[in-house]
Amino acid sequence: MPYFDAASSAPLHPVARQALQASLDEGWADPARLHREGRRAGLLLDAAREAAAEAVGCRPDELVFTPSGTHAVHAGMSGVLAGRRRVGLGVTVSAVEHSSVLHAAAAHEAATGGAVTEVPVDRFGAVMPDTYADALREDTALACLQSANHEVGTEQPVAEVAEVCRSRGVPLLVDAAQSLGWGPVEGAWSLLTASAHKWGGPAGVGLLAVRKGVRFAPRGPADERESGRSPGFQNIPAIVAAAASLRAVRAEAAAEAVRLRALVDRIRARVPELVPDVEVVGHPERRLPHLVTFSCLYVDGEALLHELDRADFSVSSGSSCTSSTLTPSHVLRAMGVLSEGNVRISLPSGTPEAEVDRFLEVLPGVVSGVREKLGAPAGSGGGGAVEPDAAAGETAGPVADPARTAGPADVRASLVVDALGRRCPIPVIELAKVFGEVPVGGTVTVLSDDEAARLDIPAWCGMRGQEYVGEQPADHGVAYVVRRVS
Repeated sequence: MPYFDAASSAPLHPVARQALQASLDEGWADPARLHREGRRAGLLLDAAREAAAEAVGCRPDELVFTPSGTHAVHAGMSGVLAGRRRVGLGVTVSAVEHSSVLHAAAAHEAATGGAVTEVPVDRFGAVMPDTYADALREDTALACLQSANHEVGTEQPVAEVAEVCRSRGVPLLVDAAQSLGWGPVEGAWSLLTASAHKWGGPAGVGLLAVRKGVRFAPRGPADERESGRSPGFQNIPAIVAAAASLRAVRAEAAAEAVRLRALVDRIRARVPELVPDVEVVGHPERRLPHLVTFSCLYVDGEALLHELDRADFSVSSGSSCTSSTLTPSHVLRAMGVLSEGNVRISLPSGTPEAEVDRFLEVLPGVVSGVREKLGAPAGSGGGGAVEPDAAAGETAGPVADPARTAGPADVRASLVVDALGRRCPIPVIELAKVFGEVPVGGTVTVLSDDEAARLDIPAWCGMRGQEYVGEQPADHGVAYVVRRVS
């Protein structure tokens, strides 16, 4: 079964498996003890630290191992914020950071009142160095920027932002979880975090590098292990396997990146040709070599993932339709791109070309089948109506409810689509069904209380070349107004 979700967790690398099995026999003792077994465990730990530090590009005494990448992020952020509390309490983050960064920033803001400044991104998901510089304030104690985005693969201008931060005296923490297996992070960053299961190491091992000169005060009870920055007994076999696999994947990275990038380029080019109404997101060039994300209009993301799984393809999604919270991915929302039917493909090392070819053969039929069940408009024009599938029970008639008002008089004059209580992608499907009935210059108002509509309706307008007028107040939910221009 093709596994295309390496960005979530990569399969265990053969070198990691070998190192783990070998170190289980040698690395079980306490490395802090002076007896023979302890010294042997200590030597394994030291060797792993040196190998990891070489891959990161820091000194061994600047790197500690943690129980996870999330733990490394939390420890790194809290340590710097405590160490620099006299400077200020401000934190600057990009809008597309991993949730571990955003949650830590929010917890800091709630506990201390320190302001969190969020830097916007462009439609590719990248920050602009000048914009990031403008977001740094006099009381900024810490800045955070991922090396590459976990959902869309866009690489960030870390070196440029790091130089800006250095000139302002602000330490920069880089979450390198997605990119470290492909190469070191360039630039004068101050802290770096990563997670072994992203590059084919065992789960349960993260790393935190803190360069000399960074004011750092570990939070919580003191511990003599890992420089006091990650308390508790180290899992030496897992750490050894993580370091060994990092060295192994780095040795393979240059050649494998070329091969996987070619496969991803094929997906990026062929999916829009094979499937109508698709938006490929993320930067076309400045991106990780193994990752591609696209979104499909008129598709329920959860249903799409289930159907692909039935076809033996394991993929991921940032679509709101796959989440119990029914809110769009914060990454897709920050980028302002379509969130419906979002599919993330992240190829593990060694993925055969034939598996990608078979995915491209299967995908059109899967998307078409999901759209048919939802009663989506036929073809790519978006104007024709299709009778809903009664068994699906999802699309009982769009249309205007004369008893329900949408708000101001100009909005009430629109053709009104009542999609209240309906979830993604139904509001956009109903908009597309009636849009052909509106004369050029006329408007359609979609009433919706689905958070995803705020993102998907403007995205639909962009894909269709229609005008998104904006939001209007409504008695219930939000009124989204669209004007037909062609």
